[in-house]
Amino acid sequence: MTLFWIVTIAVLAAIALLALVVARRPDHFRIARSTRIDAPPETVFAILNNPRRGVDWSPFERTDPNMKRVFTGPDQGVGATLAWDGNRQCGTGSIRIVESVPHSHIALALEMSRPMKASNRVIFTLEPAQGGTKLTWAMEGPMNYAGKAFSLVCNSEKMVGGAFETGLADLKKLAEWEAPRAA
Repeated sequence: MTLFWIVTIAVLAAIALLALVVARRPDHFRIARSTRIDAPPETVFAILNNPRRGVDWSPFERTDPNMKRVFTGPDQGVGATLAWDGNRQCGTGSIRIVESVPHSHIALALEMSRPMKASNRVIFTLEPAQGGTKLTWAMEGPMNYAGKAFSLVCNSEKMVGGAFETGLADLKKLAEWEAPRAA
């Protein structure tokens, strides 16, 4: 057997092994972060239930100062929608409130078309905790083959989780500042 065939077989075996590793990755992902906020669930819920308030706390709003935003539907609650178009970092997509249970739960449908296509669910869960609110921000969705391959080279848990932590810290400051004024 010549060196050419040995190298060719080794390369094909490595590609097959990589394809198997990618295929065996989970078909679903979930990224979540939580924090405790010294404000009642009503205050936190009012901020989250209005997509227009995202500019006040969301780290994703800061990725492109020239991002174009279009709000449709009601100002808050089910049907309230934000569509955006921005630079390579923030991309193009929309987020729409699909469930809104006062002071406890908000679910949103996230549709991304650029930089990559994705359909995910974003969930905010609010629980009364020690005179304030325990807030959990989660995102979950399916992982297609390309997403599984991408996850081998990019740690989405760390990248998105870090953005969630930044957003939760800013939301905490905002809600704690607004809470005394709402009382």
